[in-house]
Amino acid sequence: MTRGILLVGNESSLSAAVAAEAAKRVEQFAAAFIPNRFSNPAGEKHLPALEPLIPLSWNPGSPVSARTLILAAENRLQHIQEALLLCAPPAIRKAPEDLTSSEIEIMANDHIKGWFFLVKELAALFRLRQGGTLVLAISEHDGAGGKEEPPDILGQAVAASFRAFTQSVLAIAPKEPFYSMGFSAPASADTNAFASFIFKTLEEERRKNSGKWHKFGKMGLFKR
Repeated sequence: MTRGILLVGNESSLSAAVAAEAAKRVEQFAAAFIPNRFSNPAGEKHLPALEPLIPLSWNPGSPVSARTLILAAENRLQHIQEALLLCAPPAIRKAPEDLTSSEIEIMANDHIKGWFFLVKELAALFRLRQGGTLVLAISEHDGAGGKEEPPDILGQAVAASFRAFTQSVLAIAPKEPFYSMGFSAPASADTNAFASFIFKTLEEERRKNSGKWHKFGKMGLFKR
């Protein structure tokens, strides 16, 4: 049975780097990357130009779409062995009173709700299969802003939600029949090196690494 890899997240340098690492390891993998609707209002998708990549569709705010995505990945890959959820939220630097309702809805639907729906479906699948690996990875960024720039009010909230959700998933990992791992790196870190670190950790003894938060530092690697 081939190694079935599914990548899901928003279009970012992290997603591109992880996709490039996956392409080095398997003949085919599936990916569903959502566009940045703030810099790309038309919502056009720009997936990495990698021959092994099977592009799939995903509407993060829909629980039905989460289930459809998992079924589509299973059909194309025959099975999902590793699911990597990649969070690199866009920055929205505005004062609270300047936020639009559309911006708030986009951030909540595209960058918060989708993770809950996906983990629900993946956990149910891996529990049924009695195996699999769930990875939640985040690329941190500085939300403080410059002297003349407002702080990143929405991106930071999304990152905090993702971190808290990941901590909860990791806390119950010992009770699950599948492996769960968390990864994080600062914005200053090399995303290609971070992506390589994620896969190298996955290829080590998974039982030892399951339930842990693996931090990739700018000056080196350390784990918690």
